[in-house]
Amino acid sequence: MYRSIHGNLPSDYYEVEIGKAKLIQEGTDLSIITYGAGVHWATEYQAANKSISLYIVDLRSLLPLDYDAIRNAVQQTGKVLLLHEDNLMGGIGGEISAWINEHCFELLDAPVMRCASLDTPIPFNMELEKNYMAKSRLESYIQKLIAY
Repeated sequence: MYRSIHGNLPSDYYEVEIGKAKLIQEGTDLSIITYGAGVHWATEYQAANKSISLYIVDLRSLLPLDYDAIRNAVQQTGKVLLLHEDNLMGGIGGEISAWINEHCFELLDAPVMRCASLDTPIPFNMELEKNYMAKSRLESYIQKLIAY
C-alpha cells in the first residue's frame, strides 16, 4: 500500500522536526489526528466530501508526540477521530485517546473515536487488504462523530 502513494519532494535540503506535528487543514466539524497513510486517507475523504469541514493533523512522529498540536485539534472541534493503520488493540490510538481523556476531557463534545485496522493478521490479497485497512471504515466513523 505504501508503494502506491506518490507525492512531490522538495529538491533542496529540508528537515522535519521530530516531535512536531503538521497541520494539514483547518476545519470546524471534526478533528482527525493521524500519520502516514492516514494523512492521505483523510485528505482524500475531505476532497470527496466538501460539505464536511475536517481539521486534519499529521503527527509525523509518534515518540515524542506533539501534545500541543493534539490539544489544539481537540480545542478546534471538540470531536476527535484517531485514524491509524495499526491494529485497534494495542495501537497508538489508544495511548493518544487516553492522553486526551486525561488532559482535554473538558474540551470534548463527543467521545474520542479510533478508526484502525482489523485485529487480524494482514491478508496477502489486495482486495482483502483493502477491507483490513482502516480506510474502508473511515466514512462510517466520520458520520458517527458528526451525528453525535
